[in-house]
Amino acid sequence: MSSSTMVRIILFVLAASAMGAFAGNFNQEVDITWGDGRGKILNNGELLTLSLDKTSGSGLQSKNEYLFGKFDMQLKLIPGNSAGTVTTYYLKAPGTTWDEIDFEFLGNLSGDPYTVHTNVFTQGKGNREQQFHLWFDPTNDFHTYSILWNPQHILFSIDGIPIREFRNQESKGVLFPKNQSMRMYSTLWNADDWATRGGLIKTDWSKAPFSASYKSYNADACVWSSGASSCSSSQSSNGAWLTQEMDSASQERMKWVQKNYMIYNYCTDFKRFPQGVPAECSTTV
Repeated sequence: MSSSTMVRIILFVLAASAMGAFAGNFNQEVDITWGDGRGKILNNGELLTLSLDKTSGSGLQSKNEYLFGKFDMQLKLIPGNSAGTVTTYYLKAPGTTWDEIDFEFLGNLSGDPYTVHTNVFTQGKGNREQQFHLWFDPTNDFHTYSILWNPQHILFSIDGIPIREFRNQESKGVLFPKNQSMRMYSTLWNADDWATRGGLIKTDWSKAPFSASYKSYNADACVWSSGASSCSSSQSSNGAWLTQEMDSASQERMKWVQKNYMIYNYCTDFKRFPQGVPAECSTTV
C-alpha cells in the first residue's frame, strides 16, 4: 500500500469519527438573526439552512457567549456554481476593538475548488490570512469544521485534521484573544466584488437561491454570562480541550495539509510585509 493511500485511509477514518461524535439542537443553541425567512431550522432542530438570493442573504448567532471552547459544526456547502458567494462560520466579540476567529468558504465556478479562508483578529486587527483548498468536495456531504480556542492556542480543524494553529505568543508582544467573550456566527452572503478570483467572477443569479446546510453544532465551551464563566477555576473539572495541545500525529497531519493544500500564507508574503513579516510568523507555519 502506498503512503498516499494510507494517508487517505487515515483521513477517511478521522472524518467518519468526527461526523458521529456529537449532535446539537439548533432550536436550543442559536437564533436566526437576519434574512427575512431565508434561514430555516428544520427536522425538530437537527438541521439548519441558510439561503441567499439577489435581495438578501441570511445569518445566525449562538444564544450564548463564550470565553474559550471547542466548537464543531457540520456544513454542506453550496453545490454547483457558487462563484461570488461566501459562507462563514466564526467566533466574534462585539465592539470596535473586537477579537474574531474566522472560517470563510469562498465559492467558485462549477468544477473549481472552494477556497477555505482563515483569519484571526485581535483588538480589531486581522491581516493574518491563510487559505486552503480541500482534499474532498465540500458540497457532496457534511464535513465537520472545528475551532479549538484555549489559552495556549487556536486550532482550526476539518474532520478532526488540523489545518492551522495560531499560538499564544504574548511573550513576543503578539496579541492573543483571551479577554473578550465571543458568540458563534454563521452567514451566507454575496461578495462578488472580491470573493472569486478577486472579484473577476460575478454571482450568477439565475442559479439562485443558493443554500448551505448545517447540522450537529456542538460548543464544548466556557459560557460567559453576567461577567462570570461557567468553567471552574479547577482545571481538572473542565473539559480536556481547555489544556489540549497537538500531539506529534496531529502535527504531521497539519504539515501534510499545509504542504499539499495551502494556497496562501501571510507569513510568506514578503511583498505585503516589506519591513518584515509579523512577529508570530517565526513559529507560525
